[in-house]
Amino acid sequence: MTGPRVLVVDDVPALTRALAINLKARGWEVVTAADGRGALEAAAHRHPDVVVLDLGLPDLSGIEVIAGLRGWTSVPIIVLSARQDSADKVRALDAGADDYVTKPFDMEELLARLRAAWRRSLPVAEGAAVVRAGELEIDLARKKVSRSGSDVRLTPTEWHLLEVLVRNAGRLVSRQQLLQEVWGPAYSKETGYLRVYAAQLRRNLEPDPAHPVHLITEPSMGYRFEP
Repeated sequence: MTGPRVLVVDDVPALTRALAINLKARGWEVVTAADGRGALEAAAHRHPDVVVLDLGLPDLSGIEVIAGLRGWTSVPIIVLSARQDSADKVRALDAGADDYVTKPFDMEELLARLRAAWRRSLPVAEGAAVVRAGELEIDLARKKVSRSGSDVRLTPTEWHLLEVLVRNAGRLVSRQQLLQEVWGPAYSKETGYLRVYAAQLRRNLEPDPAHPVHLITEPSMGYRFEP
């Protein structure tokens, strides 16, 4: 039985080889492409379970590749790029990427994010609406949260913010997406709202709000809920 299939898209052969060796050693089937058109063709014919994508490709931009993939597939996309500017990260996430890792990177961290993205893409049993994370139990259907067995009271806005993050568990959600989904399009630049409400959620839900383990801030990018 073959393992999950990953499409690695990068125009640096040494990096592609290193990734392929590490992935194959861990049971992944690896498909590679050196440019954007090759990536789109490989995705259409080989149907990968996850895509690892560089933004700096010789023909199409990585953003164009993401848009091309999102036109027909929801396959998880992890951007692996040397671009560290927050604007590049936000554009990639808003285009449909699921995660963003900057070069140079730690191989084990990348592999962990890859496994997490693949697991999140697997079919979930219908009706599975309760998410457990450490001491937390979040019932999405009943809109209830408990911590160590005791109910936690949240305001409607706190709940809505938490719900968006939990439904995207493990995935980085951009600040703009959160603001639009929770407060509406007119509030897409009100990042102060997010800081205030994220701090309130941490006080209610985290064992140590100063060192959160579930409600993670990705500076200049957005927020992530880690189960």
